[in-house]
Amino acid sequence: MKITSLGLVLLTLLAGCDKPPQPAQPPRPALVMEVGATAVANAMALVGEVHPRYESSQGFRISGKVIERKVDVGAYVKKGQVIARLDAADTNLSAAAALADVRAAEASYALALAEVERQRQLFAKKFISASALDIREAELKTSGARLAQVKAQANVSGNQTQYANLTADRDGVVTMIHAEPGQVVQAGEAVVQIADTKEIEVLVAVPESRMAEVKVNAAVTVKMWANPQKAYAGIVREISPAADSATRAFNVRVSVKEADEAVKLGMTAGVKFNQQAIAQGAKQDAALLIPTSALTEINGKKTVWVIDANNKAQPREVVAGQFREDGVLITSGLQAGEKIAIAGVHTLIKNQLVTPIVRALP
Repeated sequence: MKITSLGLVLLTLLAGCDKPPQPAQPPRPALVMEVGATAVANAMALVGEVHPRYESSQGFRISGKVIERKVDVGAYVKKGQVIARLDAADTNLSAAAALADVRAAEASYALALAEVERQRQLFAKKFISASALDIREAELKTSGARLAQVKAQANVSGNQTQYANLTADRDGVVTMIHAEPGQVVQAGEAVVQIADTKEIEVLVAVPESRMAEVKVNAAVTVKMWANPQKAYAGIVREISPAADSATRAFNVRVSVKEADEAVKLGMTAGVKFNQQAIAQGAKQDAALLIPTSALTEINGKKTVWVIDANNKAQPREVVAGQFREDGVLITSGLQAGEKIAIAGVHTLIKNQLVTPIVRALP
């Protein structure tokens, strides 16, 4: 009887030592997105600066002292319009001296020519030798060469007087001028910059990872940040053959068609490459774009975590394509419309229950 009572006591104690059942873990919040944006739909948009296609720096072709400046920065000039003038006193004196040399050389040549005519008559009458005639004819040739030389120098001196006026070599707007009355400038020193406003371009830097999407003559859309409601048609005119050594980006020039007065030099512009150009360049129409944070590696295989209909995380092996600044392209393994985790993917486990927090792809 005592043994039976002791057994009952032991059973009661063992039953009291049983641990209570653990409560189920609550679903873990997970930031997810719905896959659906393709590489074609994600048109590349870059920011650039408005530049003129043609811009030239001009300077005087001779040294001298500036005595007059006729235009200011922002002025519109016509080809041949005088921009600034140098003191032409020295050049005028040089031209006058050169003209005097021409007159003296002409007189010497006339005298030599008359002397040769007389010597030829004397030689015909056998009064002088042939060598004496040859000397006079040589003097005539020397006088003629001297006359040609001083005439050329006179032309140069005449040009120098014209170079005292700095004229515009094209129609455009003055974007820079460094010439003030009283300033002494050297020949070739840039004193004015003129930009042709008839042809406007936007200079953008394209990352090397997106160069496959840019083609010459591809159509683009340009919008000014000052007025984003208005769009301008553009075309890719030039692609730099080499990347910038500092940024590793390629400079691309986009011509703006029918630019109006609202498009001013130096403005900030957005350039959006059209979907047709991207489809032809990238050749990845079926690729799906996902954030790089959504891609992980499990056992050496590229993997994303797909959230199924029961809100459970399931690992899915995928094939990753091009890595870009805005994400990575998945060429196979995912379907449009599926939900994937895009944050904390290294901490997920298979069949883990999550509370999806949907975030749209920007």
